Formats: sequence, C-alpha cells, structure tokens
Amino acid sequence: MGDAGEGLIDAEARLQERMDELEESRKVAKDKGPKVDPEIARQTESLRLARTELQRQLELTTHQVRREQIGQAVAEIERRLADIGGKKKK
Repeated sequence: MGDAGEGLIDAEARLQERMDELEESRKVAKDKGPKVDPEIARQTESLRLARTELQRQLELTTHQVRREQIGQAVAEIERRLADIGGKKKK
C-alpha cells in the first residue's frame, strides 16, 4: 500500500511541475506582446462606446438641428480617437 501513496505523491509533483511550466509560458507570452497603456485603452474604449451610442441616436433622430449636433459630437470623438491613435504609435 506504500507504493500507491508514492504514486499519488509523484503524480501530484508532476502535476505541480506542469502547472508551473504553464504559468511560466503564460508569463513569457504576455511579456512578448505589445505594451498597452491602461489609461489609453480605457479612453479608447470609452470613446468607441460613445461613438456607437451617438451613431445610434443619429439614426433615430429626425430633428435637423439635433442631427447636426450629434454629427459634430461624432466628429469630435473621431478626432480624439485619431489623437489617441497617434499617441500609441509614438
């Protein structure tokens, strides 16, 4: 019965070694990817969501003055996204 216990301990050790190897490979893969500034990522996502909502409003709005306001807001968001895109490339 002692052999069965040793086999279980060996299996646990191999499993832990494999988990350690996988964790290390994840860290290496993560380090190889491009570095993303979390603040820029947050700003970009926020602007994209705002643009989506404004485009939805633009499709539903019939009042011409409001459509122009929404169009200007979408243009401003596009400009800001372009500015952020320029900052990413630097």
